[in-house]
Amino acid sequence: MQTVTLSLKEKNTIPIEADAINPDNFASKSKDDIAAIMVWYGNAQSPIGDLFDVSIDGSDSAGNTKIIINGDVSRVKRIGQDMSAGEIVINSSVDMHCGSNMTGGKITINGDADSWLGCEMKGGEIELNGNGGYYVGGGYRGEACGMKGGKITVTGNVRDYLGEHICGGEIVVKGDVGLLPGISNSGGKIVIEGNTTMPASEMKSGTIIVKGKVAELMPTFKEDGTEEVDGVTYRKLLGDVNIAGSKGVLLVK
Repeated sequence: MQTVTLSLKEKNTIPIEADAINPDNFASKSKDDIAAIMVWYGNAQSPIGDLFDVSIDGSDSAGNTKIIINGDVSRVKRIGQDMSAGEIVINSSVDMHCGSNMTGGKITINGDADSWLGCEMKGGEIELNGNGGYYVGGGYRGEACGMKGGKITVTGNVRDYLGEHICGGEIVVKGDVGLLPGISNSGGKIVIEGNTTMPASEMKSGTIIVKGKVAELMPTFKEDGTEEVDGVTYRKLLGDVNIAGSKGVLLVK
């Protein structure tokens, strides 16, 4: 097992682009090697060691590498981007694009996350012990698919466009969600335990379950009786009927 601890030296106002911080890049490297890895600090590159104190215990493969990040990294973007294995634990809030395009491993965030958390992820797991921003599990503008696999769990609330045009995977939000969750879904599963507004617009396939209240329901769904999930009976709606051949399922209480 290899454990790498990064402690931010001082809170940054200039954003750091830290896509290099992931187990794939740190596996089997020495403390000096990791400290020398370059990240973007504003419009120039800087070694990780200039921005973080680095400590290391052991040496192992990416799958057995754990990165612990301490200090306020709420202005540090892209942590865990493209990671395929291992684990990252972030003990603060984090900036945009955390875990985007990841294919494996696990990220735990003990704070809030800004927009595009887990954007276009294909595998692995993200656990957010706080609130999320816009486009959690969604896709970048112009892309055909957002999230394709893996699982995102959020213990708090999430803002608008949760899971925008996801094609696979699962998102569970234990709090409330803003406008238009699951818009243009083409697969996958979204579970919202709190309240939301206008879920599943332009949905093509997949399943969305809303356990709380729906403030406004799109009129483009047709009733299909009820369905029981985990002992709870939901009103079942099919659609979006504006989309030809749609096989989407929306379950609401």
